[in-house]
Amino acid sequence: MSVGPRRPRIGEALLEQGSLSQDQLERALTQQRSTGRLLGELLVDDGIITSQTLVQALARCLGVRGCQLRHGLIDPLLLALIGEEEAERLHVIPMFKVHDVLTVAMVEPQSLPTVDRLKQLTGCRIRPVLALDANIREFIKKYSGGDASVDSFLASLADSDVEVVEREKVDEGPVTDLDEMVAGSPIVNLVNVALLTAIREGASDVHIEPDRNGTRVRYRVDGMLRDLMKPPAGMHAAITSRVKVISKMDIAEKRLPQEGRIRIVAEGREIDLRVSSIPTLLGEKLVMRVLDKANLQVRMEDLGFRVEALITFRQILDQPHGLVLVTGPTGSGKTTTLYSALELLRSSERNIVTVEDPVEYQLDGINQIPVHESIGMTFARALRSILRQDPDIIMVGEIRDEETARVAVQAALTGHVVLATLHTNDAVGAVARLLDMNIESYLLSSALNGVVAQRLARTICSGCVTKYFPSERVLFDAGLSEMTGRAFAKGGGCQQCHNSGFQGRVGIYEVMEVTPEIRQLIHQAAPSHVLRANVKQHGSLALREEGVLVAMDNKTSLEEILRVTRSDDELIEAIDGVDRGAA
Repeated sequence: MSVGPRRPRIGEALLEQGSLSQDQLERALTQQRSTGRLLGELLVDDGIITSQTLVQALARCLGVRGCQLRHGLIDPLLLALIGEEEAERLHVIPMFKVHDVLTVAMVEPQSLPTVDRLKQLTGCRIRPVLALDANIREFIKKYSGGDASVDSFLASLADSDVEVVEREKVDEGPVTDLDEMVAGSPIVNLVNVALLTAIREGASDVHIEPDRNGTRVRYRVDGMLRDLMKPPAGMHAAITSRVKVISKMDIAEKRLPQEGRIRIVAEGREIDLRVSSIPTLLGEKLVMRVLDKANLQVRMEDLGFRVEALITFRQILDQPHGLVLVTGPTGSGKTTTLYSALELLRSSERNIVTVEDPVEYQLDGINQIPVHESIGMTFARALRSILRQDPDIIMVGEIRDEETARVAVQAALTGHVVLATLHTNDAVGAVARLLDMNIESYLLSSALNGVVAQRLARTICSGCVTKYFPSERVLFDAGLSEMTGRAFAKGGGCQQCHNSGFQGRVGIYEVMEVTPEIRQLIHQAAPSHVLRANVKQHGSLALREEGVLVAMDNKTSLEEILRVTRSDDELIEAIDGVDRGAA
């Protein structure tokens, strides 16, 4: 009879993942022997680990999936399938159902009698997931007694502090079933709740998506999507209609993408929302970009630049003319960096003009021009017109094509400071990108003053910060192989950060100043690796090296830095590894 490998005990698992030290474990074991309580329970109550960390470790020991329950992960209407009393007796709570598979949070996910009883009660196949008993009891109490009614919950929020401003009258027409649906149900409150929650959580986007079983509302915080609510089936058309009406979109047009804008008053301030709709197989999907000036950091010192990098960037901006580029992927904060640069350069003696698609935030004392490609108002055309407006500083929202790049370079060569964004992975890559756009190397070498490459990394939640020891592979990838015994910081996960371990984001910046030597290399159209070697020789740090310093300062974790600074080579290697595994 063969015996499988022994699964680690909970204490061993916590030690292996760096969640506690040997001394802490020994003290907890001594306390356990005298009290008879569970080891994990003791560690959580003493604040040594979080409940999220305990769930992860227990799941690893048992070889199952584990989760920390929260709103949005559970469909409250499913509790009726097994009843409150049976849920408490079995220590389970249904989470969600996909076709005939019911995912259930259980204290003992390996208990076959419990799984068989759930099959009998629900008629579904059961997919067990580990959760803590206290967590399960908490949500059974919340969702029992009929409190799960979405309508009653939303109706109680009639005084939601959200007001739409600058709303135009909608043409009056015959009352349709949809109109009656909106008027006779708490749809307005549902949309208000979604917007209020997004604003209070500092979300950048709200997603309203059609689903086979109803609607899914999610919001993006710190670059990651989170579930917000799941309104029941039949509400989706009314919800999308409400959003489209207040954003001045055509509610009758459901076959073509549309764009709109909403200005609301919430939390005592005006907030703009940029709305986009697109038809999908199951219905219209809406995304609302939250443009909250309260989240806009315009002081360069607040963005996260290290002192040395900030000094270099300021020197680049102090040049009387030339091209300054900010690069990075979508959502990396490039526009915010440009706004901060404009704030630094703004004065009554300068004429500053921007071309943006679209204008995200309105800035005082700056002339901002929106792009309208549908009527021929492109970046390149706007730039040509701006040059006849006697500008001192020009900001280009994005260099997308050769025409825009050429006009921007010519403007930089004729005595203007031109700030622009570009999509490249690092600072050196901006040079190759512009050369690929057929910009002559002798023009680019004369025009370019500097490039900033950036990423946004999530910062560790202050409410659950803890110490851990990264694996050897993580240390190797971070260039810190010699720091095997050093403890780093990470977030264990708590209610404050929705069990993510992170709250807020910090910028990571790689700054390349175009020195006379680099200018000569650009003139010669030198390859990227030659430029990169020269930049490093002059003491500039690469993006990952900048990020590792942020992690060593305990502002974020090493794994987060490796995630956001992943290079093309690493991405290809990861994809190859997945392909080989599938083969």
